[in-house]
Amino acid sequence: MIQRHAASRLHYDFRLEMEGVLKSWAVPKGPSLNPDDKRLAMMVEDHPYDYKDFEGNIPEGNYGAGQVEVWDSGTYEPLDQASKLSDEKELLKELKSGSLKFILHGKKLKGEFALVKMKNTDNNAWLLIKHKDKFAKDEYDAEENVSPKSLVSKFLEEKKSPKNSKKKS
Repeated sequence: MIQRHAASRLHYDFRLEMEGVLKSWAVPKGPSLNPDDKRLAMMVEDHPYDYKDFEGNIPEGNYGAGQVEVWDSGTYEPLDQASKLSDEKELLKELKSGSLKFILHGKKLKGEFALVKMKNTDNNAWLLIKHKDKFAKDEYDAEENVSPKSLVSKFLEEKKSPKNSKKKS
């Protein structure tokens, strides 16, 4: 599940359900279907599973204040289907090792992806990488795949526009 989130900066929250919670990464440039794009993904705190459908405004003064909408949703499974472990145990093992490989079955994002922990950097820095498969594209911009009715886009526009103030004459 991926949420588009206009907080202090626009970013995408990439979330995978494991152990009854949503393991979460903030992806500043948004996910890509182009295998040449290696997207920074900063691992953040786990979110409650109930948060998966959250859309709306997080009030000022709260963590993540801003507008949130679901950008994509679906299911996922480990890429390694030969593992003798359950899907969740395999994914948790890969998460712990810093190299998570999975297949997304989303409405927008489909196919093989990897989340790889970066070495010699901040502990939460990962890369979200699309594997070369039949769903890969040469060009991809997550922002070009936003609903025209997006409340996050409306929120960002309102934030940009100067306040309607009457001038004294």
